[in-house]
Parts: sequence; structure tokens; C-alpha cells
Amino acid sequence: MRTRVVVTGMSAREAAAHGVLARLAAPHDGVVAHLQQGSPTLAAVLDRLADDGAERVVVAGVSLGTLAPGVSWLRRVAAHWWRERRDAGLPLPEVEVGLVLVADAVELATVVEGLTKQVRGGEPGLTSAAWEEVPRHRHQVLVCRGPRCTARGSDRTAEALALALAEQGLGDDDVLLTQTGCLFPCNHAPVVAVQPDDAWYGQLTPDAARRLAREHLVAGRPLDDHRLTRLRRDP
Repeated sequence: MRTRVVVTGMSAREAAAHGVLARLAAPHDGVVAHLQQGSPTLAAVLDRLADDGAERVVVAGVSLGTLAPGVSWLRRVAAHWWRERRDAGLPLPEVEVGLVLVADAVELATVVEGLTKQVRGGEPGLTSAAWEEVPRHRHQVLVCRGPRCTARGSDRTAEALALALAEQGLGDDDVLLTQTGCLFPCNHAPVVAVQPDDAWYGQLTPDAARRLAREHLVAGRPLDDHRLTRLRRDP
């Protein structure tokens, strides 16, 4: 049976590390895909492999650090793709899904060799009653993951902020943390914006991100340092 391996980045961190994923995939003659915030997408890669005649596809999700979504999301996306191909009567390979928690070649080989679960079409879909409404958050924090901010460590900023919020007992109904594309004042990378306070911060290191959580998001006191001035347009 002709098998292809898809090394799939799970989060924004892996979207910025395509080369690392490519090196992991190379020993398996594999290809790289991304679950979010990167290209090519998992669905696009699965389409290409299926159209090229692959009979079995092993989707190995790779996380290079903490805070990536769980493997259940990888199965949801793969199963959604599988059902759409089946319903359209298109060529459909066997699809198996596994998860690699760190970028480890030995662990990846173990997953590829059998620590996977086959997609059968009955997995949960992409919708849920729990995801119907906009979260009731007080603040939305936008963490830039554009190329300059990522190069200057915005992945570590996002991670520190997420962990600090968790330590304060704050969830999505308190602070909605969103990783974005470029927020534009790139010279100040890493850039973070807090809405609806219209507070913009630059050079936000992990230590500063932890202070932001404690002082701005919990105590309601925007930081004086790291604050950027936003020029206003005339009415």
C-alpha cells in the first residue's frame, strides 16, 4: 500500500518553523502542512496526495512547544476533509492521525510506524454548540506573529502571556488572546495590542508580558513603559 507522511505544524509557532518541519519530514519522504496560520494547509496537502494516488496517509501533528491545540483538532480537520471527499465521490485514501509533542525524529518515526488512529468519518465535526457565541471577554489581546515579531520572539511573548493569564485564573470569557499577522509598527517588535483599551505595546518581552497580565489585564493599570503612541486620524 502506497503510504505518504504529512508532518503537520499544530500552531503559529510551527508556522514560523517550516524548515524544521521539512527536516523532520525528509527521512520519511514526507511533506509539510499546517493546521493554522501557515501554508500549505492540511486540507490542500491531503487533496494533492489523494489526487496523486496515495493509498494511505499518515498525518503526524508536530508541536515545538507548549500551548498548541490538542490532537483532537487534527482529527477533526482530517475527518472533515475525509467526509467531504467521500461525499463528493473523489479518490479517498486511508487517513491515520498521530501527535508528536516535540520535534524529535525518533518520536516522529514511532508515530509514523504505528502510533496513529485511523479516520473513519464518525469523528466530531468542525462545529459545536459551545462555539456558537462570541466569548464574553473584557479584553482582546492581539499578539503579532508577523515575520519581524516572530523573529524577535513573539512566540515566547504569546506563551508567557497565556501562562500568566492561566495563573491568574483568566480564560476566554475574561481575556481573549489572539495571535495575528502583522500589526505594522514592526520596528517595535514584538508588538501587542490590548482592545478595547486601544493600548499598544512594543518590545514586549516575556517578562513584560507577565507584567501586562498582572497590571493591565488584572489590575486595570496600563503599563507606562513599552507603551506605543497611536496617531489619530482627523474626523
